Amino acid sequence: MQEPIPLLTFKHLFMRKFAGYLFLALFLGLLIFRIYSSITLKQEVTGHLKRAAGSNSIELASAELKTALDYIEKNNLTNGYTSVVYKIPSEDIGFWYQNLKASALELEKTKDSPSLEKTNLLLKLRETLLDAGDKGSRITYPEGLAIYPYNKQFTVLFLISLLFIPFLAPDIVKYEKQKALKKKEKEWKG
Repeated sequence: MQEPIPLLTFKHLFMRKFAGYLFLALFLGLLIFRIYSSITLKQEVTGHLKRAAGSNSIELASAELKTALDYIEKNNLTNGYTSVVYKIPSEDIGFWYQNLKASALELEKTKDSPSLEKTNLLLKLRETLLDAGDKGSRITYPEGLAIYPYNKQFTVLFLISLLFIPFLAPDIVKYEKQKALKKKEKEWKG
């Protein structure tokens, strides 16, 4: 039979267990927040931009682009960078937003234009909204937009939780084993 752990060590394990569960909860909370934010962005912005890119008429494209722009403006996704460490052009929200606004203005201007001009504008809109990738076309938008303006805070908290979980996980296991052992000892004595 194992020798019981002194009370001080048990309290120490309890505190480390508590911290381990806290960091695990933080990690899971951030993960859920990220997933929820990505789904919301797809529903409110990128889904409408994809529909605008695939539209066969100026009216449909304009309506879908307007829906996306309304959400973007309502949620103040009109300027800044999604970058955490340094600013790079692909993560410039201001440029992306201005590009979308310019496309919306072009669509409004060509409502009464000849059919060929409308077709050319729809092709141009498609090229503006979509990027070609390995797996086909995808919507052009700054990476990390789903969690903007909390990108830095999210990254710091995520890294902290990831750093501490591996150090505290063994203590959680030790504490739970000690707790089970104490429970068995009480059952044997009682």
